[in-house]
Amino acid sequence: MKIEDYFKAIQDTVDSCGLVRLKNITYDKRGTYEGFLRGELHFSDDSVLHFREFVDAEAAPPERLMYTYHYTNSEGRLTFRYDNTNHHKKLGLPTWPHHKHDGSECNVIASKAPVLGKVLEEIEPLVQLM
Repeated sequence: MKIEDYFKAIQDTVDSCGLVRLKNITYDKRGTYEGFLRGELHFSDDSVLHFREFVDAEAAPPERLMYTYHYTNSEGRLTFRYDNTNHHKKLGLPTWPHHKHDGSECNVIASKAPVLGKVLEEIEPLVQLM
């Protein structure tokens, strides 16, 4: 798949989430199949998801060479973060470098790499509708 198709799929995923009240996503094409995207999604309860992905869309499924999904509550406190930064090797996580910070920077657990749609599904029950 070309990177533009991947970018459109991300945009469609965000557009289909009814809880997003404000979005800011930038797409940076780095080649026919590679690109970088950065986004900030604000939800109806004032919580925010910051995300970044560096993607090679030539692979099937597209390979996210780098990603982070950082979700904070309405007071700006970390609720969770998924990323594949390789700084937790000594913990011996079976999914390394993929991991999740669950509620604090110090609480790191094993996690497979989620896609944005799954992260939005995880956020949905956490959002307090106004």
